[in-house]
Amino acid sequence: MEEFFSSIGIDNEVFSYVVMPLLIFFARVCDVSINTLRIMFVLNGKKNVAPILGFFEALIWLLAIGQIFQNIDNPLSYLAYAGGFGAGTYIGMVIEEKLALGRVLVRVITKDPMPELIDFMKERDFRFTNVGAEGRYGKVNLLFTVMKRDVLKEYIAKVKEVNDKAFYTIESVKRISEDDFNVMEDRPRFTAKVFNRVRK
Repeated sequence: MEEFFSSIGIDNEVFSYVVMPLLIFFARVCDVSINTLRIMFVLNGKKNVAPILGFFEALIWLLAIGQIFQNIDNPLSYLAYAGGFGAGTYIGMVIEEKLALGRVLVRVITKDPMPELIDFMKERDFRFTNVGAEGRYGKVNLLFTVMKRDVLKEYIAKVKEVNDKAFYTIESVKRISEDDFNVMEDRPRFTAKVFNRVRK
């Protein structure tokens, strides 16, 4: 690699103290970002994607650590390695948030029922359970549902619109029953088709 940069006019000192630390930094950003995404895919049970990401993560890491050992007397390499790790963690989290992978369980607890929120969920074919419960200060209403993360922001905005004092919790869900198709939309259509065929 050093010979290549020398051939394009970059001297050894610039390569050692500028180019190489930058390469290590960006390599570390890539492999840590991939690692963050790989963990998210593993937690969501994506068996086909996670091994591929793991392969590229390990490959990039080996390339980065190999350059560290070749420039072991260069302190900038260590700073670039550590800086790339931190930046990669942040970038990986941002990418994962944008992708909105998987599903979440949302619990909403209020003192009074929220018919407006229930109507909102019915309009969008959300599956939900609404039950009465006992809280510290008396009777409460408990509403919980499992939804895809890409609609979570809209749902929480609606919860706050209906009741800005509502207490809610959000948890990641690894798997749900009937996970091979969209439980919010596909099953009603499938059931209707089967029912129509039986009637015929």
